[in-house]
Amino acid sequence: MTVTLIAAIAENNALGKDNKMLWHLPDDFKRFKQITSGHYIIMGRKTFDSLPGILPNRTHVIITRQEDYKAEGCIVVNSLDAALAASPQDEEVFIIGGGEIYRQAINIADKLDLTRVHGIAPEADAFFPEIDTSRWKVAGKIFHPKDERHQFEFTFETYIKSY
Repeated sequence: MTVTLIAAIAENNALGKDNKMLWHLPDDFKRFKQITSGHYIIMGRKTFDSLPGILPNRTHVIITRQEDYKAEGCIVVNSLDAALAASPQDEEVFIIGGGEIYRQAINIADKLDLTRVHGIAPEADAFFPEIDTSRWKVAGKIFHPKDERHQFEFTFETYIKSY
């Protein structure tokens, strides 16, 4: 199994505030869909609640402490270990948030697929964990300027764990 953390984060690692994203970047959404389609996506309950609904062509695995939580068409578990055990062992799986789930998963992840949003240090209540550059190496970067559809510049960054 390859475990990939995928997130859009500000330069200060901000993820969101009040269970909402801090920006609207259509090309980031497009990339997220392209990368995660056909795969299992693991998330915390609050992240699931923030989605517009079930994301098509993906199997949703929701981690929650709530014993009686149900989400039709989703796998509901109570730990990251259970989420990984419920996912295919021979495929790439994606962890899509939120901050606490990223913190639990960063040390077991194999890859980070980040959209680094430039030029803002927003007020946030959820953050991506610090990336230890002695353990993670940049495998690729693609810069995207701001334009009529994107209020901010951003860079797609891929990190691979260096063992």
